Amino acid sequence: MKSYYFDHAASAPRRDEVAAAMEPWLHGVVGNPSGSHRAAREARRAVEEARDVVAEFVGAQPGGVVFTGGGTESCQLAVAGVANYHRRHHDTTSIVVSRIEHHAVLDAAAMMAKNCPSVSVRYVDVDGDGVVDLESLRGALGADTAVVSVMAVNNETGVRQPLDGVSAIAHGAFDGGSIVHTDAVAAAPWLHLPTVTASVDMVSLCAHKLGGPVNAGALVVRGDVGFDALVPGGGQEQGRRGGTVDVAAAVGLAAAVRATARELEEVNERVAGLQTTMVNALSLLPGCSVTGVAALRVAGTVHVTLEGLASDELLFLLDQAGVYASAAASCSSGASQASHVLEAMGVGADRARGSLRFSMGAETSAEDVDAVIAIVAGIVHQLR
Repeated sequence: MKSYYFDHAASAPRRDEVAAAMEPWLHGVVGNPSGSHRAAREARRAVEEARDVVAEFVGAQPGGVVFTGGGTESCQLAVAGVANYHRRHHDTTSIVVSRIEHHAVLDAAAMMAKNCPSVSVRYVDVDGDGVVDLESLRGALGADTAVVSVMAVNNETGVRQPLDGVSAIAHGAFDGGSIVHTDAVAAAPWLHLPTVTASVDMVSLCAHKLGGPVNAGALVVRGDVGFDALVPGGGQEQGRRGGTVDVAAAVGLAAAVRATARELEEVNERVAGLQTTMVNALSLLPGCSVTGVAALRVAGTVHVTLEGLASDELLFLLDQAGVYASAAASCSSGASQASHVLEAMGVGADRARGSLRFSMGAETSAEDVDAVIAIVAGIVHQLR
């Protein structure tokens, strides 16, 4: 049976060039980049070359790239790291996040508030299409705000967020302004980050959403941002993240972003056409509503809700037919847990429980889309 992979937003297929780039650093002698002998120097050179590539991909200086163990760690380092630094210099500290952030951000903020009495979290509302409300943001800011975290693209719906407006408000809210962080994990496969994140102080990346390795990511910092290392010890990454740098992971991330940047325009143009085809077809299904249809979205994601149906039964039947999709974020797929994103958007519980996310990538073809449309239509009519 042919399979159709429509879950790129959870994890993209590993690119051949990524595997080839990593291969020399996966066996034999791999020097510690912090050492001084030849093997160590070769490892350090590979890491620094990877740092240059990642910095160019985001539009920042190489010195601002901190390699991490993935997107979750990157987001936690940004949010908790800045909040920790701020609270050591102020009586109170507030963290401002949108209600639709990935749990990597939401949980990091909640953890800080739980563990530190002087830290609080304030939440920013979104509209019915899942776009951050800038007036709500303005009302959430205070003189004690350490960091504002708003994702560039929502990982469930594919809806883009107004980062320039977020940055303008946060930077000008009070004397000195607030640090602005963006989780760009869902944006990186589709948007030109040097343009989209130009106004942002800290950018989080994740390799495996780009066809790179899992447990590889980066926090890219612009300018002089004060933040504490969450993993101290050893002085690696200029003291911002302790532990020996994984050479293979860094090289794999660099190979993934290099390939993504090279094909960005072509893939966007082609997949945008596939997205239109899929949206138009699924919209005709009884009880089906396309999420965020009035908002700007990235090309690769089609998110729908099916009133009166349940995601778990839909996903089971899709899997049986060879279609790999998801209900919401990959970390909470399985459909047993309601989406906090849809709740924040005001989507009713009956409709939200029938949510599906189809996410495409560079290898997705028109034939794949046509086949998946037919399979989904058959399943929906069967269940109804």
